[in-house]
Amino acid sequence: MSPNKTNQDHQTHKDAKKKVRYAVVGLGFISQDAVLPAFVNAKSNSELRALVTNDPVKARKLGRTYNVPHTYTYENFDLCLKSGEIDAVYIALPNAMHRAYAVAAANAGIHVLCEKPMALDEVECHAMMGAANDNGVKMMIAYRLHFDSANLRAIETLRSGKIGKPRLFTSTFSQQVTPGNIRLDRDLGGGPVWDLGVYCINAARYLFQAEPQEVFAFAATNNNDERFREVEESVTAALRFSDDRLATFSCSFGAADASTYQVVGTKGYLRADPA
Repeated sequence: MSPNKTNQDHQTHKDAKKKVRYAVVGLGFISQDAVLPAFVNAKSNSELRALVTNDPVKARKLGRTYNVPHTYTYENFDLCLKSGEIDAVYIALPNAMHRAYAVAAANAGIHVLCEKPMALDEVECHAMMGAANDNGVKMMIAYRLHFDSANLRAIETLRSGKIGKPRLFTSTFSQQVTPGNIRLDRDLGGGPVWDLGVYCINAARYLFQAEPQEVFAFAATNNNDERFREVEESVTAALRFSDDRLATFSCSFGAADASTYQVVGTKGYLRADPA
């Protein structure tokens, strides 16, 4: 074997070691529509190595489509974590399942990238963070708008002072959710706040560069609509931030598609539509 060939093999092995090897856990809409296709664009630093699902049809079909060498069921998720084949998991499960799978991965020394929302309440969030800290692994919530160019420009505009000091934030995020969607299942962590409201809340937080100090909310539901037997149809909330800045938002599973926010400052305003 020539020295050049040896060096090439060494470099190939070195490059391969740099890639983060992922298992995608949960093969619902978000995985099929966004997560799995994205690995093609991330091939320089990421590799899709395993799928975790209880649906054998999805496992076979998506495994072939994306050339994934390993598949696991939820019941043998621990085997996936111990396999030595992965460095990180992308958790794309229903909201109520985020904590259990994130904690299990962290305890196994596996890094965690988890779909939004992080979890259903503060206790679950702290459990996830604690497991990551205790085991020295990285954990991140896959909230893409932190990297969206329009939202980054909005932050830059506010920081530049072009609209003066920001005083008011308003947002609407709504859509008609189809019957049977898991987002209408209370036990799985359904409801418009967990699915849509998190976008409005996070927009207010990063545009104001602060955390809300007080929150008040109203829920409203059309009791004649069978979709909303378990979760509220709509929620409107008001949030008070430091320096007496106010934010309001409305989110709904029973209204036409809308996705907007507006920040009003002392000298002007900024509006994003769609947001």
